[in-house]
Amino acid sequence: MLPTLLYGALTAFATGIPCAAEAATREPHIALILPLNSPSFSRHADAVRQGFVAAAKVAGQSAPPIRTYSVNEDTLDVLTVYELAIESGAQLVVGPLTRGGVAALAASNLVTVPTLALNSLEPRSPQPSRLYLFGLAVELEARQIARLAVDDGRRNAFIISDDTALSKRMRQAFLEEFARLGGTTLAEFSFGDDPISLNKLRHASDLDVADMVFLALDFVRARTVRPYLGNSLALYATSQVNAGRPSALAAHDLNLVRFVDMPWLLQPDHPAVMIYPRPQFGDAVDFDRLYALGIDAFRISIELLRQNHDPALDGVTGQIRLTREQQFVRELTAAQFVDGKTVILDGSR
Repeated sequence: MLPTLLYGALTAFATGIPCAAEAATREPHIALILPLNSPSFSRHADAVRQGFVAAAKVAGQSAPPIRTYSVNEDTLDVLTVYELAIESGAQLVVGPLTRGGVAALAASNLVTVPTLALNSLEPRSPQPSRLYLFGLAVELEARQIARLAVDDGRRNAFIISDDTALSKRMRQAFLEEFARLGGTTLAEFSFGDDPISLNKLRHASDLDVADMVFLALDFVRARTVRPYLGNSLALYATSQVNAGRPSALAAHDLNLVRFVDMPWLLQPDHPAVMIYPRPQFGDAVDFDRLYALGIDAFRISIELLRQNHDPALDGVTGQIRLTREQQFVRELTAAQFVDGKTVILDGSR
């Protein structure tokens, strides 16, 4: 851990890709390891980097030095650069960003300093004592939705999902949490935009046997099935149904759907959100989420450097706390589409 006095002395802010000369000079710093050299993830990684740097600038002179290390999608490259960062004096590492990179690092014996990985591990995967997890895992959102539904008095659910990996992860997480809380999943439906599939949903919604539907779907597919579900069933979904800046017509199509999302998107006037500059990502809402992830990753890093054993943050990605499993989890803001508008539900934030 970075000693308190040394942390206080680290007042210079620096960011950049280390060269051989820098690597030869050991300097205490935060190492930000991101796939900026990856054709598939470079833009995503840069959004995280922008958020991290923005948070450091807001912190001002209290921000420790930061070095950005670029990697590609090769897990060997990730491990090599991680070693380089440690040799260069990194007192804390933020990254990797990809699931593969996080898994490779967790399975190695390289984690000798506190490391905040920006993704999740598969259940029962090895996790070194100094490896912490923080990310935008949709499974945690699905579990929060299950709790929200049970708190609303829902006990009997239909689930609609598709064959994508993301949908399968949402479905499984909701299914497990809902059952743990005493709920029953009465039936599951595979998404289809053909008349037969849609009419099957309409018929099921008219049976009056379920009291809710969980939409393990993205915005486009949820918008397709919503008109066939009537208004008698309570409808729930994750942040995947929130396109960020949908037209009023699109929001009307999702009328009465309850969902969760980060304050960065739902509550721009919240004090914890307002202090940070907003980038211009256009309609690419996923980049906004990654930018917000970068902001909170910096704030968590500072708590780790301070050796705070019970950190709790009012973050731009949600209310953040640390679990016994060394995972930083987020409680998101609950909202609902109502008559073309997004309404924050009572009790959120």
